[in-house]
Amino acid sequence: MDVFKAVDMAVKGNIYEGGKVTSRTIWTSDGERKTVGIMLPGSYSFSTSTQEKMEITNGVVEVRLGADGEWSIHKEGEFFMVPAGITFEIRCAGFAEYVCSYLKASE
Repeated sequence: MDVFKAVDMAVKGNIYEGGKVTSRTIWTSDGERKTVGIMLPGSYSFSTSTQEKMEITNGVVEVRLGADGEWSIHKEGEFFMVPAGITFEIRCAGFAEYVCSYLKASE
C-alpha cells in the first residue's frame, strides 16, 4: 500500500512522546479509520481500546504485547495484530513508518 486515495484526513496531528511519534488520522471511503505515522528511534508504550492492525511501511520495529509477552521483530511489509484493551511496547533503532488500522470487533 503506497497510496491512499479518496480519503478524509484530520488536519490536526496525533503527537506522542514529545513529538517522537506522530501520525495523521484518515478515514477511507468505506468509513474505516486509520492512522499513518512515523516513529523516531526510541522505546514507546501505548494502550489500545480496540483491536489494531499495525503495518510497518518503512524500517524495523520490535514489539511486546502485554507485560509478559515476548519481543518480536517486524520489518517493512509485515504487520502484527494488537488485541483490544492491552498495553504494548514498541521500539525502533532507526526511523520507522506505519499504518494502524482500527478494527471492529467482528474483524
